Amino acid sequence: MRLTVLGCAGSFPGPDSPCSAYLVEAAGFRLLVDFGSGSLSTLQRYVGLHAPDAVLLTHLHGDHFLDAALYVVVRRYAPDGPYPALPVYGPAGTPERLAALAGAPDGTVEDVYQFSALAPGTFPVGPLTVTVDRVNHPIETYGVRLEHNGRVLCYSSDTAPCEALLQLAQGADVFLCEASYLDGVDNPPDLHLTGGEAGEVATKAGVGRLLLTHLVAAWGSEAQTVASAAAAYAGPLEVVRPGARYEV
Repeated sequence: MRLTVLGCAGSFPGPDSPCSAYLVEAAGFRLLVDFGSGSLSTLQRYVGLHAPDAVLLTHLHGDHFLDAALYVVVRRYAPDGPYPALPVYGPAGTPERLAALAGAPDGTVEDVYQFSALAPGTFPVGPLTVTVDRVNHPIETYGVRLEHNGRVLCYSSDTAPCEALLQLAQGADVFLCEASYLDGVDNPPDLHLTGGEAGEVATKAGVGRLLLTHLVAAWGSEAQTVASAAAAYAGPLEVVRPGARYEV
């Protein structure tokens, strides 16, 4: 598998990055995991406007799905379009939310997207084996485990510490994990991870590499986040950037 980071800013676009969007490629198939605000721009810059073969939306906070509404225009009104309906996997209510945001005159975007509702479990998407489970966030949110040819990529989505995340990450070759909050301060409960907490999950799960994402540049400190993660996890780790590519 190959992971390309299209956006990695937490909660709102930062000065150097759109919000969460990650393209995972395997055997010529391209799955876009999350489609956060601003990431339609970097989709075009790094991989191409029509690259995705399917989309998986982990939850319906704007920093993880808003550009899927803008993408309706791309596929419905392209000069060489309309394009066939694109498979989209998302939480309950995804079709209605996207139709409302897209301002669909007929109240639907099901000519553009073929929707499947997420639920805890395992299912195929192209050549990938996908496992999702509910994680600890205020709305319906799924952590994701992707497997192909014996290799494993785990993505935390947005979550506070929870057993589901630990199980999804078990033995992953690469763990793409949010680290929104700073350690040692009074953070809201049941919302996000700190760098130290991300490191603790990585250590307990025995992952091969930790990639930190979803840092909120305006409110945090990348140096402190990395130091906290490194104190809890002895393996290779780094903060991801838009355009970065990783072989899994």
